Amino acid sequence: MRILVVEDDPDLNRQLVAAFSEAGYVVDAATDGEDGHFLGETEPYDAVVLDIGLPSMDGISVLEAWRREGRAMPVLILTARDRWSDKVAGIDAGADDYVAKPFHIEEVLARIRALVRRAAGHATNEIECGPLRIDTKSGRVTVNGNPIKLTSHEYKVLEYLMHHRNRVISRTELIEHLYDQDFDRDSNTIEVFVGRLRKKLPGELIETVRGLGYRIVAPGTQPAGNAP
Repeated sequence: MRILVVEDDPDLNRQLVAAFSEAGYVVDAATDGEDGHFLGETEPYDAVVLDIGLPSMDGISVLEAWRREGRAMPVLILTARDRWSDKVAGIDAGADDYVAKPFHIEEVLARIRALVRRAAGHATNEIECGPLRIDTKSGRVTVNGNPIKLTSHEYKVLEYLMHHRNRVISRTELIEHLYDQDFDRDSNTIEVFVGRLRKKLPGELIETVRGLGYRIVAPGTQPAGNAP
């Protein structure tokens, strides 16, 4: 999953980036509103952490611009504790949740997990598909209750496919959501990771849809359709 952090305080920005990276997310960061708006406008993110008080372009204006442009990614705004009006303005501008400063990093992580989960239509951190279960909070993957050991990149591919199970995911979409903007992106790496996953998972859980991409389908269920 790919996250954007837009925060002008350099120490807090670094703390958030480090925490999300340690939790397994791919993270891009900006320290002012203009850069944050540009990244959110041009790159696909699964969620955004957006400070309200930003230089160059304030957070409310950034959020309003994204929503006008049709950018629908979940956005968590960071507000000052005593500025209730900022919270109201943020929600009215299209924010999905907020956290008041000062805050515990763990709360931000939990709220982002919830936003990503809800955006994909899941009620809990555990996602199941036949015998396969993934806990997005702990990063634990099991098949029929038995733990499966995955590399970090294998896990990221599997997590994204599981969040969007029954939908065809193109190689391009996987690359855009699993690597930051500076990564030397090569679709062949996705094929390698999918091949490794197939050796560790049972049956034909990961289906190749020729010319379109990959899809995880629970055994005995009918796919939703072939359009990515």
